[in-house]
Parts: sequence; structure tokens; C-alpha cells
Amino acid sequence: MRFSSSRRSDRKTSEPALSRRRLLQAAAGAALGLPAVSAHRAAPPRKALVVISMDLEMSRHYPRRGMREWDYAKGLLDAATIRYAVEAAQRVKEHGGVIHFFALGRTMELPQVEWLRRLAQAGHPVGNHTYDHVNLKARSVPELQYRFRRAPWLVAGQSVSQIIRRNIQMTNEALRTRCGIRVRGFRTPGGFSDGLRDRPDLQKMLLELGFRWVSSLYPRHPLGPPGQRPTEHVLQAVVAALAQGQPFVYPSGLVELPMSPPSDVVAMRSGRWPWEAFLECLRRCLEWTITHGAVFDFLCHPSCLVVEDPKFQAIELICRMVKRRADRARLVDLDTVAQAVQR
Repeated sequence: MRFSSSRRSDRKTSEPALSRRRLLQAAAGAALGLPAVSAHRAAPPRKALVVISMDLEMSRHYPRRGMREWDYAKGLLDAATIRYAVEAAQRVKEHGGVIHFFALGRTMELPQVEWLRRLAQAGHPVGNHTYDHVNLKARSVPELQYRFRRAPWLVAGQSVSQIIRRNIQMTNEALRTRCGIRVRGFRTPGGFSDGLRDRPDLQKMLLELGFRWVSSLYPRHPLGPPGQRPTEHVLQAVVAALAQGQPFVYPSGLVELPMSPPSDVVAMRSGRWPWEAFLECLRRCLEWTITHGAVFDFLCHPSCLVVEDPKFQAIELICRMVKRRADRARLVDLDTVAQAVQR
């Protein structure tokens, strides 16, 4: 399976990738009713790769709107969030897949973390999500994390880059020390529409810390007026955005594995969509992914879904659709996607 690369020096390597980009862009244009773009030299891969990834963090406005104290304590998961993550993992495992989790180092300060150790032992990968949910593109210490605004002494005397590096290193150490977990990949808190294209220094840092792939890009897409059902145009635009969220390789050699729309917190917290509209959008995105042999990484948060989706409808929808189309799709983790990109 080949994916696009941002390398431009090797014409033999970049030409097939360019053709694949044209194919995805053509599909996205078709979804919006735009003129077709020729992509006759490219053929979609035989099977789509579908990932369920779950960020283990608390989310503002959950379990009820107006709650913002979680901004200062993102890693201190409550019991309901933990239970949801564990049951979600069990359900996906029963369907023959795994969830790729991303954990905050501060979660390792909880009294009980055996549940995460068991998830890892059951085969669910656990990636690094920083210790305090820091903004990797922050330009000043106050922009890094709300916690450091309230308690600046925690990072006194350190530069922004030093804080970020240490936040990532501490998470590796915390997961290894407390749970015996070797981290599998890195996801930035928050997604950026351009990923890390504009930050070669961050790419270099992650490579130096031993990461070969990052999940930092979330494609830009409309939501419509908050609290209203998304229009047909909005739904088509979200599907079209999938073409801009396919894996690629930065010039540094770091692999980018984008998060796919629609994210639960984007659609449900920011857009406040009706739940059935979210499921319809998710179904359409999966159909596009399977049709085009692309990659889909469902970005979700148990702290959000435990309120919005207590019956696990989103995860069950993904698993059932992949099972029905087993000839064209399979459930995988992000390591598998990264390996496919590097072939």
C-alpha cells in the first residue's frame, strides 16, 4: 500500500504518490459535485485501513456543559471515563480489532492504573499524548497549558521547547514505570490543519525522542451553526476532507498519520450535532474510505462518548461496516498504517 509523501527529490518514488493524491482529490471533488480530475494512472489499494483511536483525557463540558476544570486536570480520568474505555476495548476486541489508545502521563498519578496495564496486555497499543496535554505549537509558556497559568512554578526557568520535550519524556517514563508500557507512537494534543509541516523543529525533536510517526493533522472542515443538524453541504464537505487527511511522510522522514473527521468532540461538543447526524456522517466517511481503499482513523474520547454514546453505537457501526466489507477493509492499529506508508 502506498501513500503520499512530501519528499520531492526522488521522482520515481513521488510519482505514484502524486497519482494517489490525484485519485483522492478527484473523489473529494466528486463528493462536492466538482469537475472530475483525471487519475487514470492510480488504482486504489485492495483494502482500506480503518483505525479506532481513543485519547484518554477528560474533556471540557463533560459530563455536563459548563465544566471547564478539566482544562487544568486533563489526565485525572474519572471512573465513568475509564469504564467506557475498557468496555470499548472489549467490544472492538470481540470484533477482531484493537483500539489505539493515547495516554497522558499525568494519568499515571491516579491511585489505580491496572486497567491500562490490562488493556496493553490484551494487545491494545498505547501511545504518548504528553504529560499535561500541552500545545506543541505554543509560542509562550501560558499558551502551553492552563495548568501552567495557574501554577507557573511547575515550569519556572524552562523554555517552551524544554517544557514540551520534558513533557513527552516524562510520559514515556511514567507509562513504563507504572504500567510497564512501551509507548507506540505520538499524538499531539489538539489537531492542526497543516500538521507539523510548518514546524520542522518539532519533527526533529520527535525523531530524536525515538518516534517514527506522529498523529498531528486534523483536516479543516465546516460544522454549520452550533446546535443545528448539519446540512447536506456540510456532510459532503466532511467526507471530502478525508482526501486531505491521508498519511504521508515529511521531508524529515517522520511519518504523519492524520486524524479523520468527524471527531466526536468537534462534532458533538463544538458543533452540538444531533447524534443521528453524527452517525450518518461517520457512515458516509467509512463508505468513502472503503470505496477508495484509503485510511480512516476515528478520533474519539471516552469522556465525551460516555455521555453522547453510552450504547457504543459509533464503535459498533465502524466494526460492523468493516466486517461486512472484509474483502475491502480491515481494522488495524496506527503502527500497521505507518508500516504501510513506509513500504
